[in-house]
Amino acid sequence: MALARSFIEVEPDSHFPIQNLPYGVFRPKRGGNPRVGVAIGNYVLDLALLDEAGYLAGTRAAAKHVFAQPTLQAFMALGRPAWNEIRAVVSSLLLADEPALRDNAGLRQTCLWLQRDVELLLPASIGDYTDFYASKAHATNVGTMFRGKENALMPNWLHLPVGYHGRSSSIVMSGTDIRRPSGQMKPPDAAVPLYGPCRQLDFELEMGWMIGTGNELGKTIPIEEAEDHIFGLVLVNDWSARDIQSWEYQPLGPFLGKNFATSISPWVVPLEALAPFRIPAQTQEPAPLPYLRQKRPCAYDIQLEVYLQSGSGGAKQQDRIAASNYKHLYWTIAQQIAHHTVGGCNLRPGDLLASGTISGDSKSSRGCMLELTWRGTEPIRLSSGEERIWLEDGDRLTLTGWCQGDGYRIGFGDVSGRILPAI
Repeated sequence: MALARSFIEVEPDSHFPIQNLPYGVFRPKRGGNPRVGVAIGNYVLDLALLDEAGYLAGTRAAAKHVFAQPTLQAFMALGRPAWNEIRAVVSSLLLADEPALRDNAGLRQTCLWLQRDVELLLPASIGDYTDFYASKAHATNVGTMFRGKENALMPNWLHLPVGYHGRSSSIVMSGTDIRRPSGQMKPPDAAVPLYGPCRQLDFELEMGWMIGTGNELGKTIPIEEAEDHIFGLVLVNDWSARDIQSWEYQPLGPFLGKNFATSISPWVVPLEALAPFRIPAQTQEPAPLPYLRQKRPCAYDIQLEVYLQSGSGGAKQQDRIAASNYKHLYWTIAQQIAHHTVGGCNLRPGDLLASGTISGDSKSSRGCMLELTWRGTEPIRLSSGEERIWLEDGDRLTLTGWCQGDGYRIGFGDVSGRILPAI
């Protein structure tokens, strides 16, 4: 079967071929209101103008005018049948042999924007954010550092997806500078805690999924229905102040060590675009309780990379410091959603759920500085000759990820942020 091609030229290593078509919210740099678009190659297809021109007529989304809005919330709330309709229409309009948009020069000029000419905004007004701890390798590494190899995993970890409720107000778009946080810390050699700028600033390589349709308060989402509630996936960097976190987290978990910033990528990749890259999930022993058992548990083959650019001396070189894969997650998306709602918690359109740090078994696949430097005992050497134990002021961290197909990629773009000094 021949690979579908668009009339818009897309390079083989582009993250946004016609097979992807991720959704985002943008605003033209020359002025105008935010609206919803789809990424295709180096362009953004303006769905609001396409809808206004009548090209989406007959769809559930057109009847609701959901694309001339500053967030994806209204479109998300329509559900998978509406999402599938729009995906099919847009995909058809962009095909190389479809003349409707290809041969309409006037419409092309108004509804196709070069990505460099637009500002990308947060795709949704994120009401709630939950961060999980779903990578066994990550949990084992961290547990080994703090409790020893024999007690690496807490007793509950193999029985349920551990998570905590994060702070949605500090979720920011890729490219936003991150201010080094201050707080209480207690160094091992100190008798009492001290206050000041975080000394152990870290990143966390994560994936997140945005909820489309939610559930009513008091009702659960059964595990076999969980994926129907997922609108799409994004890259997530859950910045972490390790020294603040290690002093404050007992007994209630992360607080100031996590709530100062979480960065996400702008493009939301639909679950349908990832379907060709579904792979079996990790074997779970012991078998989870019935409400967490899937008939066909799946992961995704998503390659993930982390780059660090030093902020000292005007360095422009980016060093790849880690390479991991989504498949290393132990708990699946469906299991995390089923567990999140088993007590009746209501999820809503635009809610963000994240995986927690994604680490593999090799040193190079560890998804945070805490693991990569083994709590500061094994510094990373950069191409500039500098070493890093933790992130320093001026450093820029960039995460990227993609699925590699036969002649095409399904990518997420990237999520980046530069560290600013504490106030």
